[in-house]
Amino acid sequence: MANDTPSTTTTPLLRPSRRWFSSLRLKTTLSAELGGSVGDLGTYIPIVLALTLVNHLDLSTTLIFTALYNISTGFLFGIPMPVQPMKSIAAVAISDPLLSLPQIAAAGLSTAATLFILGATGLMSLLYRFIPLPVVRGVQLSQGLAFAFSAIKYIRYNQDFSAGKSGPPRNWLGLDGIALALFAILSLVLVTGSGDFGDEAIPLGVHEEENNSVNRSRRRVRRRLRIMSSIPAALIVFILGLVLCFIRDPSIVKDLRFGPSRIHLLRITWEDWKIGFFRGAIPQIPLSILNSVIAVCKLSADLFPDREVSVTSVSVSVGVMNLVGCWFGAMPVCHGAGGLAGQYRFGGRSGASVVFLGLGKLLIGLVFGNSFVRILGQFPIGILGVLLLFAGIELAMASRDMNTKEESFVMLVCAAVSMTGSSAALGFGCGILLYGLLKLRQMECSCFGNFNFDPKRPVAVDDETSLNP
Repeated sequence: MANDTPSTTTTPLLRPSRRWFSSLRLKTTLSAELGGSVGDLGTYIPIVLALTLVNHLDLSTTLIFTALYNISTGFLFGIPMPVQPMKSIAAVAISDPLLSLPQIAAAGLSTAATLFILGATGLMSLLYRFIPLPVVRGVQLSQGLAFAFSAIKYIRYNQDFSAGKSGPPRNWLGLDGIALALFAILSLVLVTGSGDFGDEAIPLGVHEEENNSVNRSRRRVRRRLRIMSSIPAALIVFILGLVLCFIRDPSIVKDLRFGPSRIHLLRITWEDWKIGFFRGAIPQIPLSILNSVIAVCKLSADLFPDREVSVTSVSVSVGVMNLVGCWFGAMPVCHGAGGLAGQYRFGGRSGASVVFLGLGKLLIGLVFGNSFVRILGQFPIGILGVLLLFAGIELAMASRDMNTKEESFVMLVCAAVSMTGSSAALGFGCGILLYGLLKLRQMECSCFGNFNFDPKRPVAVDDETSLNP
């Protein structure tokens, strides 16, 4: 039953608001949905690769479980809802090779349980309603710019993901040179433009006095842009990167092994729970609440106003995914605003986009298993940087709807603190405080009564006696 007014008590936990298969109804061309399916791999691949090399993450298990997550969320939400690594947990794990897989899983399970409880009890919906939009936009802006800055580093410098740092400047020429990345950027801009996909960019004239030749010219431009937007540019760039993997190191073929690894249940001790919670979950929980739930729901409302997702469903979805997968050694995951922006940027408009991605991950996980890490290890990092750059810019552009100086002020302060402090929670707190102070400044204070002081008005005798008892 449709209900225009959201309710924290009647919102279903994990039930799609439409028929299952209608969630996969294409909102654009098939090629555009395929292109959008790889829009979030700029963040997914580097983190998965680093966790596999440093912390011995089971790549096959992670690919299979995240594939199932992608397929499920595609049916559930009907939009290209991404499945991204929990970045704070991943950062802690990569920086400390001694952090074991059970401790990483404990961090993911603790975060998942928190989000599940917040979603199931309606507390997440309460947060969503009362958090000011400029603060959310500040978090989105900081996350988008952080992605863009990382993308530029990927393009300009060699990367050592196992050490978590940049190396010497990248060569201009070569199979992973700056020239290749620039070629990919120019190609994507030429084909996809600014992400408007052409139809909205060149409207036809509707007034009779407009010249027919102008309208014919506009029709030709629209037709050309429509043809170009049907090209899955991001998918082609990603396939080019896969081909270059084998050209860079032909010995990869000999190292490939067929079949998935054996999935087994992790044994998590009490010590693992303590370490995982304090080192991984505590910094991850505020980031997940802000970026994986609240910012995702705000962004989905912007991009898909007719298919706005429920805060309760997103929060519970993150909880369920990890409460299942982490026990088997899968990487802790969440829904990320950056991934949603990236998939939308390259053409994803329906759940079919992430379902295609899930089917691809499932095929790779079942066929190549853990040996696929050899291919990922040779993937051109500059191309990953290109995909990440467009995803970050698309996410940052969500903040363009701040129309007043006050809103922009709160947003920019929140973004600045988030970026310089490397903490979305810190920026969020400063943004809430600043927003409250600005609203308090505009409130009428009853303690002053009806007293209005005008410095240009002469003071009467009665006024002097009243002011000086």
